[in-house]
Amino acid sequence: MTDKLIIFDTTLRDGEQSPGASMTKDEKLRIARQLERLRVDVIEAGFAASSNGDFEAVQAIAHAIKDSTICSLSRANDRDIARAAEALKGANSARIHTFIATSALHMEKKLRMTPEEVLEQAKQSVRFARNLVGDIEFSPEDGYRSDPDFLCRVIEAVIAEGATTINVPDTVGYAIPELYGNFIKNLRERIPNSDKAIWSVHCHNDLGMAVANSLAGVKIGGARQVECTINGLGERAGNCSLEEVVMAIKTRRDYFNLDLNIDTRHIVAASRMVSQTTGFVVQPNKAVVGANAFAHASGIHQDGVLKARDTYEIMRAEDVGWSANKIVLGKLSGRNAFKQRLQELGVSLESESEINTAFTRFKELADRKSEIFDEDILALVSDESVTLEKEQFGFVSLFQQSETGESPRARIVFTVDGKEVHSESEGNGPVDASLKAIESHVQSGAEMVLYSVNAISGSTESQGEVTVRLQNSGRVVNGVGSDPDIVVASAKAYLSALNKLQSKADRVAAQG
Repeated sequence: MTDKLIIFDTTLRDGEQSPGASMTKDEKLRIARQLERLRVDVIEAGFAASSNGDFEAVQAIAHAIKDSTICSLSRANDRDIARAAEALKGANSARIHTFIATSALHMEKKLRMTPEEVLEQAKQSVRFARNLVGDIEFSPEDGYRSDPDFLCRVIEAVIAEGATTINVPDTVGYAIPELYGNFIKNLRERIPNSDKAIWSVHCHNDLGMAVANSLAGVKIGGARQVECTINGLGERAGNCSLEEVVMAIKTRRDYFNLDLNIDTRHIVAASRMVSQTTGFVVQPNKAVVGANAFAHASGIHQDGVLKARDTYEIMRAEDVGWSANKIVLGKLSGRNAFKQRLQELGVSLESESEINTAFTRFKELADRKSEIFDEDILALVSDESVTLEKEQFGFVSLFQQSETGESPRARIVFTVDGKEVHSESEGNGPVDASLKAIESHVQSGAEMVLYSVNAISGSTESQGEVTVRLQNSGRVVNGVGSDPDIVVASAKAYLSALNKLQSKADRVAAQG
């Protein structure tokens, strides 16, 4: 007999609490569509009460997504819960996820409430939410560091009020796998009505054990929902990584004996989309989705894999979305071949005009680069989806000159509200000169807090992908640009960040 594990993705809520990772409504909607293709069971779309922008994002996702349950987070008060219910109207399947802290430290220092006051508020919030939506999840924030006796009282009470899922979060990443698994097991054994709800785990990665703790919560504790994010995105050291926990369950089905709804072939595309949207680069040795995840440098390993893949590979690269198709596209490739490759990569563009625009960019890239790899296509499609939005600043052209012993100089042409402007500057290097040329005209006053370069594929012909993170007046944004010329990619990334900095779209990340 097998059981089903529910995958609850919180990339769009907890994931965007990483500094600089907050997203616009359109960006969230694109990622939600990819999560639906991935067949995620529950998508936590945001924290509707935290801002108008998050409310609109939850509302848009609730209307657009048909195959996944759409969830909104809310604090344990009537205003938050009512706002969440309003945003979720029209969803095929809706869930309200309400929470209140239960650890002595949080109750005293943060909430300034007594345990009895917290218990009463938890009960009232679930009762109120249950009258608005049928599917209610309750989380005792900092649950792992809470007193077990008090936690049992709270959980028993909220289940009696109608909570259908109980999530036990390791909010600060303090847990150890065996201890966390047994903690949940003991709660379930002690609480009389524990069988009336699905139990869930939500682990942070501060000690690098979010996936291990989550799996222990499933195997030892009997949890049947895991809360996770694409690429392990999240505040501080991040959350439990969706791709890792899913492939652990799938690869070691002999041990876990659990079924999943996830279509793993869309994992890499989802990883790429989240990385490009947020500007958080995936490290090469990241499990499942890193560039080196299926690479074999050792001669012994290479020999073994060539003779029999399972000598050193426990998963097939193509099962998670790495293409096994080695046919490389080039400038003679037609529109149908390009469209077919998009489908193979799990990329779905919404209209023919988007496909045509992406194909035009593909041909422009092919004129500059003899071979186009899958990574190039994913980059240009992701880049295109961002530039489809109305821009204040747009890249046109760049000339830069550098010579040993001389100060590098750059001249750049870019648009401001559709009108071309010309600017030039010297700098410590060609990238510095180019970005100073932009800033000398824009005068944003923003501070650059991150500049990183990532090679999209593994050759000197590779496109470079640049991430620029800017901060101004407490607001942190990421800009991403890709181009075979790393200086051009840098200018594109800087302009992209400026667009986000100037945007009127509400990007306030939820803080729960």
